[in-house]
Amino acid sequence: MADGESAVSAVLITGCSSGIGRATALRLARRPGSVVYATARRPADIADLEQMGCRTLALDVTDEASMASAVQTIEAAHGAVDVLVNNAGYSQSGAVEAVPLDRVRAQFETNVFGPLRLTQLVLPAMRRRRRGTVVNLSSMGGKLVFPGGGVYHATKYAIEALSDALRFEVAGFGIRVVIVEPGLIRTAFSDAALGAMRGADDAVYGEFHAAVGRTTANAYSQGLSRKLSGTPDDVARVIERAIAARRPKTRYRVAPSATLFLNLRRVLGDRGWDRFLRGVYPSPGANRTD
Repeated sequence: MADGESAVSAVLITGCSSGIGRATALRLARRPGSVVYATARRPADIADLEQMGCRTLALDVTDEASMASAVQTIEAAHGAVDVLVNNAGYSQSGAVEAVPLDRVRAQFETNVFGPLRLTQLVLPAMRRRRRGTVVNLSSMGGKLVFPGGGVYHATKYAIEALSDALRFEVAGFGIRVVIVEPGLIRTAFSDAALGAMRGADDAVYGEFHAAVGRTTANAYSQGLSRKLSGTPDDVARVIERAIAARRPKTRYRVAPSATLFLNLRRVLGDRGWDRFLRGVYPSPGANRTD
């Protein structure tokens, strides 16, 4: 074992201020032999995790210096990041035409370019050790699209593609790449998604955006969709299982809603899926004469 390396497993998790990231940090911190670095843009948001067995670091996935500093801190203490969990992300909702391009860029910076760059930063030390695990949080939304979520879904499709390429490229170095695809998860994520849509409304898509907002809110709060939803700890439990597995699966679905909707999308095909969605969402422009 080289100088500066440790027998413990160093785990770096992004986006730990709430939801899935927080639940994952707490769960993995209980694993013997693991040192969990919980991170967030604002350290004050995760300060309490230090009393629960985590170490905390400031990390903004849209800032190169912040990412590099966090990785350097962990490598100085342990020689390498053994497990990277790319969790940080949010949803930008709104019709594709109506979302300002600066918001599209911000969405890709957080959901795609940040995880990609952080992975690039941890890989050299993983390669030297010839071991490591990268867990990328995708979504059932990386395999299907709901109206009003085109920009967000595009980022998750990108995570799926990058993960598939990376899995092949680093397997020979002993590095595993795992994709986690949650369905509906009861967190503040939906509230943030709806908040991001406000301000994107206009005379053409206002009614559509309102319907998307109602449908999204109802999916997380009532009816069959809520019964098929999961919790952040459901996702954390799957991440723990993937990390511990000698040969993890390439993809893990979480929550019954993911299985239901992904299977439905596959069976219905493009036209059938569109018909299904028209029964749930209004079609913009369908009743307009201008």
